[in-house]
Amino acid sequence: MATLSIKDLHVSVGGKEILKGVTLDVHQGRTTALVGPNGHGKSTLLFAIMGHPNYLVTSGSITLDGQDVLALSVDERSKLGLFLAMQYPSEIPGVNSADFLKAAMNVRRDKPMSLFQFYSKMQTAYQEMGIPFEMSARNLNEGFSGGEKKRNEILQLKLLEPSIAMLDEIDSGLDVDALRVVSSAIVEEQKKGRGFLVVSHYARLYDLIAPDDVAVMVNGRIAVTGGPEIISKIDTKGYEWIKTELGIEIEKESSVGSIGVCATKEALKK
Repeated sequence: MATLSIKDLHVSVGGKEILKGVTLDVHQGRTTALVGPNGHGKSTLLFAIMGHPNYLVTSGSITLDGQDVLALSVDERSKLGLFLAMQYPSEIPGVNSADFLKAAMNVRRDKPMSLFQFYSKMQTAYQEMGIPFEMSARNLNEGFSGGEKKRNEILQLKLLEPSIAMLDEIDSGLDVDALRVVSSAIVEEQKKGRGFLVVSHYARLYDLIAPDDVAVMVNGRIAVTGGPEIISKIDTKGYEWIKTELGIEIEKESSVGSIGVCATKEALKK
């Protein structure tokens, strides 16, 4: 089983240090929830792992099964087994969705798959994600709604079959039905042994995908790790207990007081 290992990672963006010594292990076959107040480095960590050029790693290490991830280009990291589903997927004019998926799948194979095999896999994935198959003929994410873009991210995950998938607020902006589709797809991938590092502010997603491990990021560091009980604690107490119990001053004010206060949760209750 692959292990994504982050050791004492420091990352700067635009000359400002955001991550200040992050240490965290994510294991294939397990799901880690990454939570914390807004603006404390969760998305920065995911982008740094994937190799976004605006995120400068100044010290520390990232390895996947002992291989130096930082020495690899973004495409090499993807082929190694890493995947990032973004909070705001970009529209790519001129790039056909089906052509993009076929190229991404074949680059991971010794021999390109047949056209029949490709379309069979793609059609199944579109059906499972509740996306009309005719959208595969459109340019990547162009003209897609926010929910369709998020579903399309998970569709790519299903087809590319990474060892470790990172999800950056994949549930934000989803209605109740779309959230059920996305969470069900994640659960199916969990059953296949996929590893996940999942960022969300909403307890509802974590209720649906049942993470094994939880890491709380505060002030650009991992303040505490544990099990799902941490999510319940944040849901009821917010992040104040970080200060009272651990003596850690939260440097920035979070706009999210509780992990579970959201329209999606309220709608599901009704």
